Amino acid sequence: MTPPSPRALRSPAPRPPPDHPRSTERTATVPSTTPTDVATDVLVVGAGLGGVAAALAAADRGARVVLTEEFPWIGGQLTSQAVPPDEHPWVEDFGVTARYRALREGIRDVYRRRYPLTEQARARTDLNPGAGWVSKLCHEPRVAVGVLEEMLAPWRAAGRITLLEQVRPVAARTEGDVVRSVTLESVVDGSRTTVTAPYVLDATETGELLPLTGTEYVTGFESAATTGEPSAPDVAQPDNVQALSVCFVLEHAEGDHTIDRPERYDFWRSFTPGPWNGKPMLSWHAPNPRTLEMDVRSFTPNPGDDALAVEADQSRNPGDGNLWTFRRILARDLYAPGTFPSDLCLVNWPSIDYFLEHVLDVPREVELERIDDAKQLSLSMLYWMQTEAPRADGGTGFPGLRLRPDVMGTADGLAQAPYHRESRRIRALTTVTENDVSYAVRGDRGATRYEDSVGIGMYRIDLHPSTGGDTYIDVPSTPFEIPLGALIPERTTNLLAANKNIGTTHITNGCYRLHPVEWNIGEAAGHLAAYCLERGAQPRDVRAKPELLAELQEELTAAGVELHWPAGAHPY
Repeated sequence: MTPPSPRALRSPAPRPPPDHPRSTERTATVPSTTPTDVATDVLVVGAGLGGVAAALAAADRGARVVLTEEFPWIGGQLTSQAVPPDEHPWVEDFGVTARYRALREGIRDVYRRRYPLTEQARARTDLNPGAGWVSKLCHEPRVAVGVLEEMLAPWRAAGRITLLEQVRPVAARTEGDVVRSVTLESVVDGSRTTVTAPYVLDATETGELLPLTGTEYVTGFESAATTGEPSAPDVAQPDNVQALSVCFVLEHAEGDHTIDRPERYDFWRSFTPGPWNGKPMLSWHAPNPRTLEMDVRSFTPNPGDDALAVEADQSRNPGDGNLWTFRRILARDLYAPGTFPSDLCLVNWPSIDYFLEHVLDVPREVELERIDDAKQLSLSMLYWMQTEAPRADGGTGFPGLRLRPDVMGTADGLAQAPYHRESRRIRALTTVTENDVSYAVRGDRGATRYEDSVGIGMYRIDLHPSTGGDTYIDVPSTPFEIPLGALIPERTTNLLAANKNIGTTHITNGCYRLHPVEWNIGEAAGHLAAYCLERGAQPRDVRAKPELLAELQEELTAAGVELHWPAGAHPY
């Protein structure tokens, strides 16, 4: 692998030692007084899919909720990160919660009511507005923002959910094993707000509350000796974290829309990482995740394909042959002729996977520098496509490729937030390992069945190249369950994981990190917090006492959360 640039080589900040003090302010930068103090029942930090689901579930059950978000849009990976939903093949029929299904149908409803669909497209119950091959529901991120806002609207009007926008957590106060408050800082003007709540849910994209609250956690690869996983290394690699990506949207238009040559273009143009087997990363080449052999993708803008014939099922067809249609989020041929001059293509491809360095447990300025370098990679890929990419007609470059900042809600045309595939993960009461979900291990027995299941999910164990130099790990899985114990830390009593920071390993994070699973995790966490408030019980009590667990599971089932897979679900 080509060595990283000098500015990427910064020493990570030390992690808190295991015997850290348990009653302390976690940062020295918090002022003695804050502009605003807020008290609520449940604090949900992070308004991605898990956070929104948690807020809805807790509010619906009677709790007052403060929900916070760092970026201008709520919705996380579906919106500010601009990633179409990665879902299992049965999503149209079963395998997701009722609220997640309402989100999906709400997105389709916007297109049916507001967009000039063709009669054939409008008649499709399984409308895929982008006709992308990666998902049965590829769509513009802004549409999802509107639907999520609509889902929150009644609770906000009732004062049950308060949304604090464009703030990030910077400190927490703990007493013993209890989190008392979290301090949030505005990313706009630096003002501070401290929120006190009996229950705190970490729904951030990278488990940001875990170091602030002193909650024990892990990062990167665990060792095989610790987890017993066949795909784990002999020695733990805490700094070996999956790539992040900064996505963007393109159209193809008349004229020359070539961007200025990116500052780091020469570096990225010559970058030949190990997994690419000697090929440059800025190319149509990329490793096949399952065989690790080099594949060559094609790229044909606005190919005039039959958009209604797209059958998005990656268990049968990965769909990435033509990268233009792979993650297409608007297919112009589904709408009245002349409405849209071009499809909209979402770029989230291996060529923009940033794995020089991770951004966990490093100083804030280093984190931002590395995210800026990831942006340089994305812009370099775009510039390469505009100027040097080989075309099917024998020419080079697609100068008609044009960024769509309006679609992304940004000035530079890149996503508002990086797509983080991997988070800090709590040391949980239950840790799901590869041996619980791998089809090679479990076979026809199916995944481990949990008495404390609070939901289900399904996706292959899909790990992208990582900061330790590893290539893809792509392991077939079997439909799995979400154990309640994976949401509960070993020690901290009133903090719950509500995103991909649950008790998984580096390997099983690869199948628990997808959109519907994150939503289900958040929904279960929000419901659990409100249930505990009403019952006067702690989460670990609910898990340990059969009568409380049964009542919680009955309530989740009544709310449309599936706890076990039906017999008809089979692995890939």
